[in-house]
Amino acid sequence: MSEVLQLDRELLRKLQLKELESLVYFDNFCKEYELRYYLLGGCVIGAIRHGGFIPWDDDVDIIMPRRDYERMLRLWKREESSERFLMLKTDGEVFTGNSFATLVDISATIVKENQQNIDVPHGIVTDIFPMDGCPDKRLQRYMQYYHAMMYSLFITETVPTKHGKLIELGGKLLLKLFPNRDKRTKIWKKHEKKMTRYAFNTHKKCTELCAGPHYMLNEYPQEAFKKAEYHDFEGLSMPLPQGYDEYLHMAFGDYMEMPPEDKQVPHHDLVALDLDTPCMEYKISRSTNGSEPVEETIDDAVTESTEETIAKTADESITVTVEESTSESDTVPE
Repeated sequence: MSEVLQLDRELLRKLQLKELESLVYFDNFCKEYELRYYLLGGCVIGAIRHGGFIPWDDDVDIIMPRRDYERMLRLWKREESSERFLMLKTDGEVFTGNSFATLVDISATIVKENQQNIDVPHGIVTDIFPMDGCPDKRLQRYMQYYHAMMYSLFITETVPTKHGKLIELGGKLLLKLFPNRDKRTKIWKKHEKKMTRYAFNTHKKCTELCAGPHYMLNEYPQEAFKKAEYHDFEGLSMPLPQGYDEYLHMAFGDYMEMPPEDKQVPHHDLVALDLDTPCMEYKISRSTNGSEPVEETIDDAVTESTEETIAKTADESITVTVEESTSESDTVPE
């Protein structure tokens, strides 16, 4: 396992300015095709509190209503021909370890600790999340959360470790019982279809189903994300959700209060960062030195006869999460 890097403020600032180039490129693409998107999380806090990046933030997060998100993926695949910027999302051919799409700038190298053994271009990543509608009825909402948890588990192949022992043990059991990636893909596609049946535009509330388990529970007013309100971000006019204040208070509490000094640190653990070396050259160099990350092999699938037992175990785990969920998030933005 590689050692986690400690970034000084000068290097972190260079990374932020490089990330800004990805944001500008994506912004231009969305304007060309009239796609709706907003800055998300720490970038919204940064725009309001700092007029740009939070000084210790190390990434850019974007959110799009589901319809715009899916249309963006189709358009990018069909129309985009950039050799520098790639759009990646786990499907039957590509595995990224994420449950959402990522815009990857391959002109530089950045390797996260939890992705160093995944065979993808390790460039500078911009996370792009979809926003989905929430059903009004409690049982339907519970089932949507259940499907989102199953989707997240099987598409990322990662067990949640910060949301109770039942969730952790249930996740390990499920992945062990279904070790074959083709089977896992069928499972997550089934749950994705069921969790996204509630359209963003026709429901009063919306939620982040491709974020961590804590954020999946949040229900924001749909009006907050209906239109954009433009604010300064590093000298650029960038779209925030028009109800950014209500959204930020629901997601992060008093976002205008600065966190303690010991919390003012990047929240992604990096094991490699080279802003001058394209990530494909870095990969070749690693391969030449005999240390290229190789994705873990997955065994053959287990029979589907255990699916009923698995669903029961996962269902019990999720019930505990819904009832006992705290305000602690996976990666609380700065």
